[in-house]
Amino acid sequence: MAAGATPLAPNARSVRNVAFVEGVRTPFGKAGEKGMYAGTRADDLVVNAIRELLRRHPELPPERVDEVAIAATTQIGDQGLTIGRTAALLAGLPKSVPGFALDRMCAGAMTAVTTTASGIGFGAYDIAIAGGVEHMGRHPMGEGVDPNPRIIADKLVDPTALVMGQTAENLHDRFPEITKQRTDAFAARSQEKYAEAVKTGKIGPELVPVATRSKELGSADAASTGKSVSAWGLATEDEPPRPGTTVEQLAGLKTPFRPHGRITAGNAAGLNDGATAALLADEDTARELGLPIGMRLVGYAFAGVEPEVMGIGPVPATEKLFKRTGLSIDDIGLFEINEAFAVQVLAFLDHFGIADDDPRVNQWGGAIACGHPLASSGVRLMTQLSRQFAERPDVRYGLTTMCIGIGMGGTVIWENPAFEGAK
Repeated sequence: MAAGATPLAPNARSVRNVAFVEGVRTPFGKAGEKGMYAGTRADDLVVNAIRELLRRHPELPPERVDEVAIAATTQIGDQGLTIGRTAALLAGLPKSVPGFALDRMCAGAMTAVTTTASGIGFGAYDIAIAGGVEHMGRHPMGEGVDPNPRIIADKLVDPTALVMGQTAENLHDRFPEITKQRTDAFAARSQEKYAEAVKTGKIGPELVPVATRSKELGSADAASTGKSVSAWGLATEDEPPRPGTTVEQLAGLKTPFRPHGRITAGNAAGLNDGATAALLADEDTARELGLPIGMRLVGYAFAGVEPEVMGIGPVPATEKLFKRTGLSIDDIGLFEINEAFAVQVLAFLDHFGIADDDPRVNQWGGAIACGHPLASSGVRLMTQLSRQFAERPDVRYGLTTMCIGIGMGGTVIWENPAFEGAK
């Protein structure tokens, strides 16, 4: 504030530190009739995640939650009706707790975090819940949308900009040094790292079991009547991973977006269902209530790029954030990069001079293995980074980043509260 300036209000607050307390997620499922969430509502997925956050933190009085922000890309049906508010009610939060919905496609949950974190930093909130949900089995990407024909007719974008797989092929065209062999090798390593993380218990503690419902003809009554009956199950682990995947297997997969192309089902994330939720707090409030501080927000940035090559979005977003924070790529000790497509991750790594197999990058695998339920994925990245920080007191800064449909990128830098200095 300038010398002699009058305060905005008697109780106006200065910018405060924002803490990521904890994140959780449902197991991710395969989209479609055979997926484990085929008979489960989208809103119930995110309700489970919110309830789990509250269960894990009985030290948090529910009425202290100031906001619930939930993202969904396709905001219709059981992903509509201002899902942040309805999910808060269904999760058992007091009716005094407000909520809202938002959409930034794949970066929905990331934007839910940065938006509520901004409110916390400004002093509008002390505590918030932010997350995302996507049930791509019930609501395929693009369902019900009506793009203005001028987007194509006025040549604002190339028609391929509206098909994410084609934008990934375009990225290969722009960077021919990123070969299909490199992307397949990266994808195989993602599966391997994920499988190892599950085996060693790195992935699992953040998962929220979800009761699932499906129709089957398994009972004697059903067999005699020919009518399906409802069966209940419990989702406890991710459905998409393919442990043991080899580069040789990936080399033989079809390229659905272009004849003799490079994008396959093996080197891209699949179509998935799932939800995430994170608890954010002003750092002083967290200490007052005894909430753990998993990591501290340093800054964030979003940037636009040509929609035809949306996968390059993390590069300018990260460069913008480095300029704002005064940090550089050399300051980052851990990276969580969303693996929408392997080519997009490799374009980011090449830009910053990072090796394809750098151990700082996606230590526990990524979306190619575990899945990418669009709007939910940003909090998955943050949750994994937070848990990695706890194991790495030698690392001060970590980065979460992702490409975003219609030509954007988003990056968030976090600080490790357990940092003890380089050894």
